[in-house]
Amino acid sequence: MATRVRRSEDQLNQTDKTQPAMLTAGIAVWRVWQSVATTKPDYFAGHSLGEYTALVAANALDFADAVKLVEMRGRYMQQAVPAGEGAMAAILGLEDQVVRELCADAAANGVVEAVNYNSPGQVVIAGSANAVKRAIEIATEKGAKRALLLPVSVPSHCALMKPAAQQLTDALNNIPVQLPTTPVIHNASVTVATDAAQIKQLLAEQLFSPVRWVETIQWFAAQDVSNIVECGPGKVLAGLNKRIDKSLNAMPLFDLATLQKTQQALGEGS
Repeated sequence: MATRVRRSEDQLNQTDKTQPAMLTAGIAVWRVWQSVATTKPDYFAGHSLGEYTALVAANALDFADAVKLVEMRGRYMQQAVPAGEGAMAAILGLEDQVVRELCADAAANGVVEAVNYNSPGQVVIAGSANAVKRAIEIATEKGAKRALLLPVSVPSHCALMKPAAQQLTDALNNIPVQLPTTPVIHNASVTVATDAAQIKQLLAEQLFSPVRWVETIQWFAAQDVSNIVECGPGKVLAGLNKRIDKSLNAMPLFDLATLQKTQQALGEGS
């Protein structure tokens, strides 16, 4: 039994298994919220893989199609870079431009780019393992509060993912996509797509483009959004959102206690 559990855990940590699991968890939470809430969202957005969850919630993608799509996405990403040759790292305490510059300095060792702008002073980098390690060294020299490797199997959102993006483009040609019933803000552009073809294009571009999360939350604030509900396991995004704009009411929703708290905050019935 222990061997079977360990094998299952190892498989779940593979990105082609992790991505469908995360998507399913997010949609499960969203559907619970839908079943009890009268408040309707004005916009959706998702961080990285979460963009697919947002598109399902906004009726642009069928859930079953999305599960198939993200499984393929994970498989293509894993195939694009052999195990051990890619890496990601979190850089804390440096300005975005400084992180971009140190990535450029470290790029002599291979590809390394700033790929997730998560909050002010928190940027994730990704690329070739040697280049990422060199970037960590430079970040430490420049006074980063922390610079640490992340336990991931693929270097997401960097140029090494371009082969995966081409495969994903081909897969998307066989997946029905429509304009969402509620606007979805895309990671790669921080805009709302104007047609289904652009949604597919932005999903492919997302694989090798930065997740512009800070700009996304700033965009929401500029539209006078005051409440943001994070549907899915954990509360990482709620924490990031508060650091980006303290005026926003950022609420994680992942269990009964947070459901009740969110209902109360939004004036929903219990």
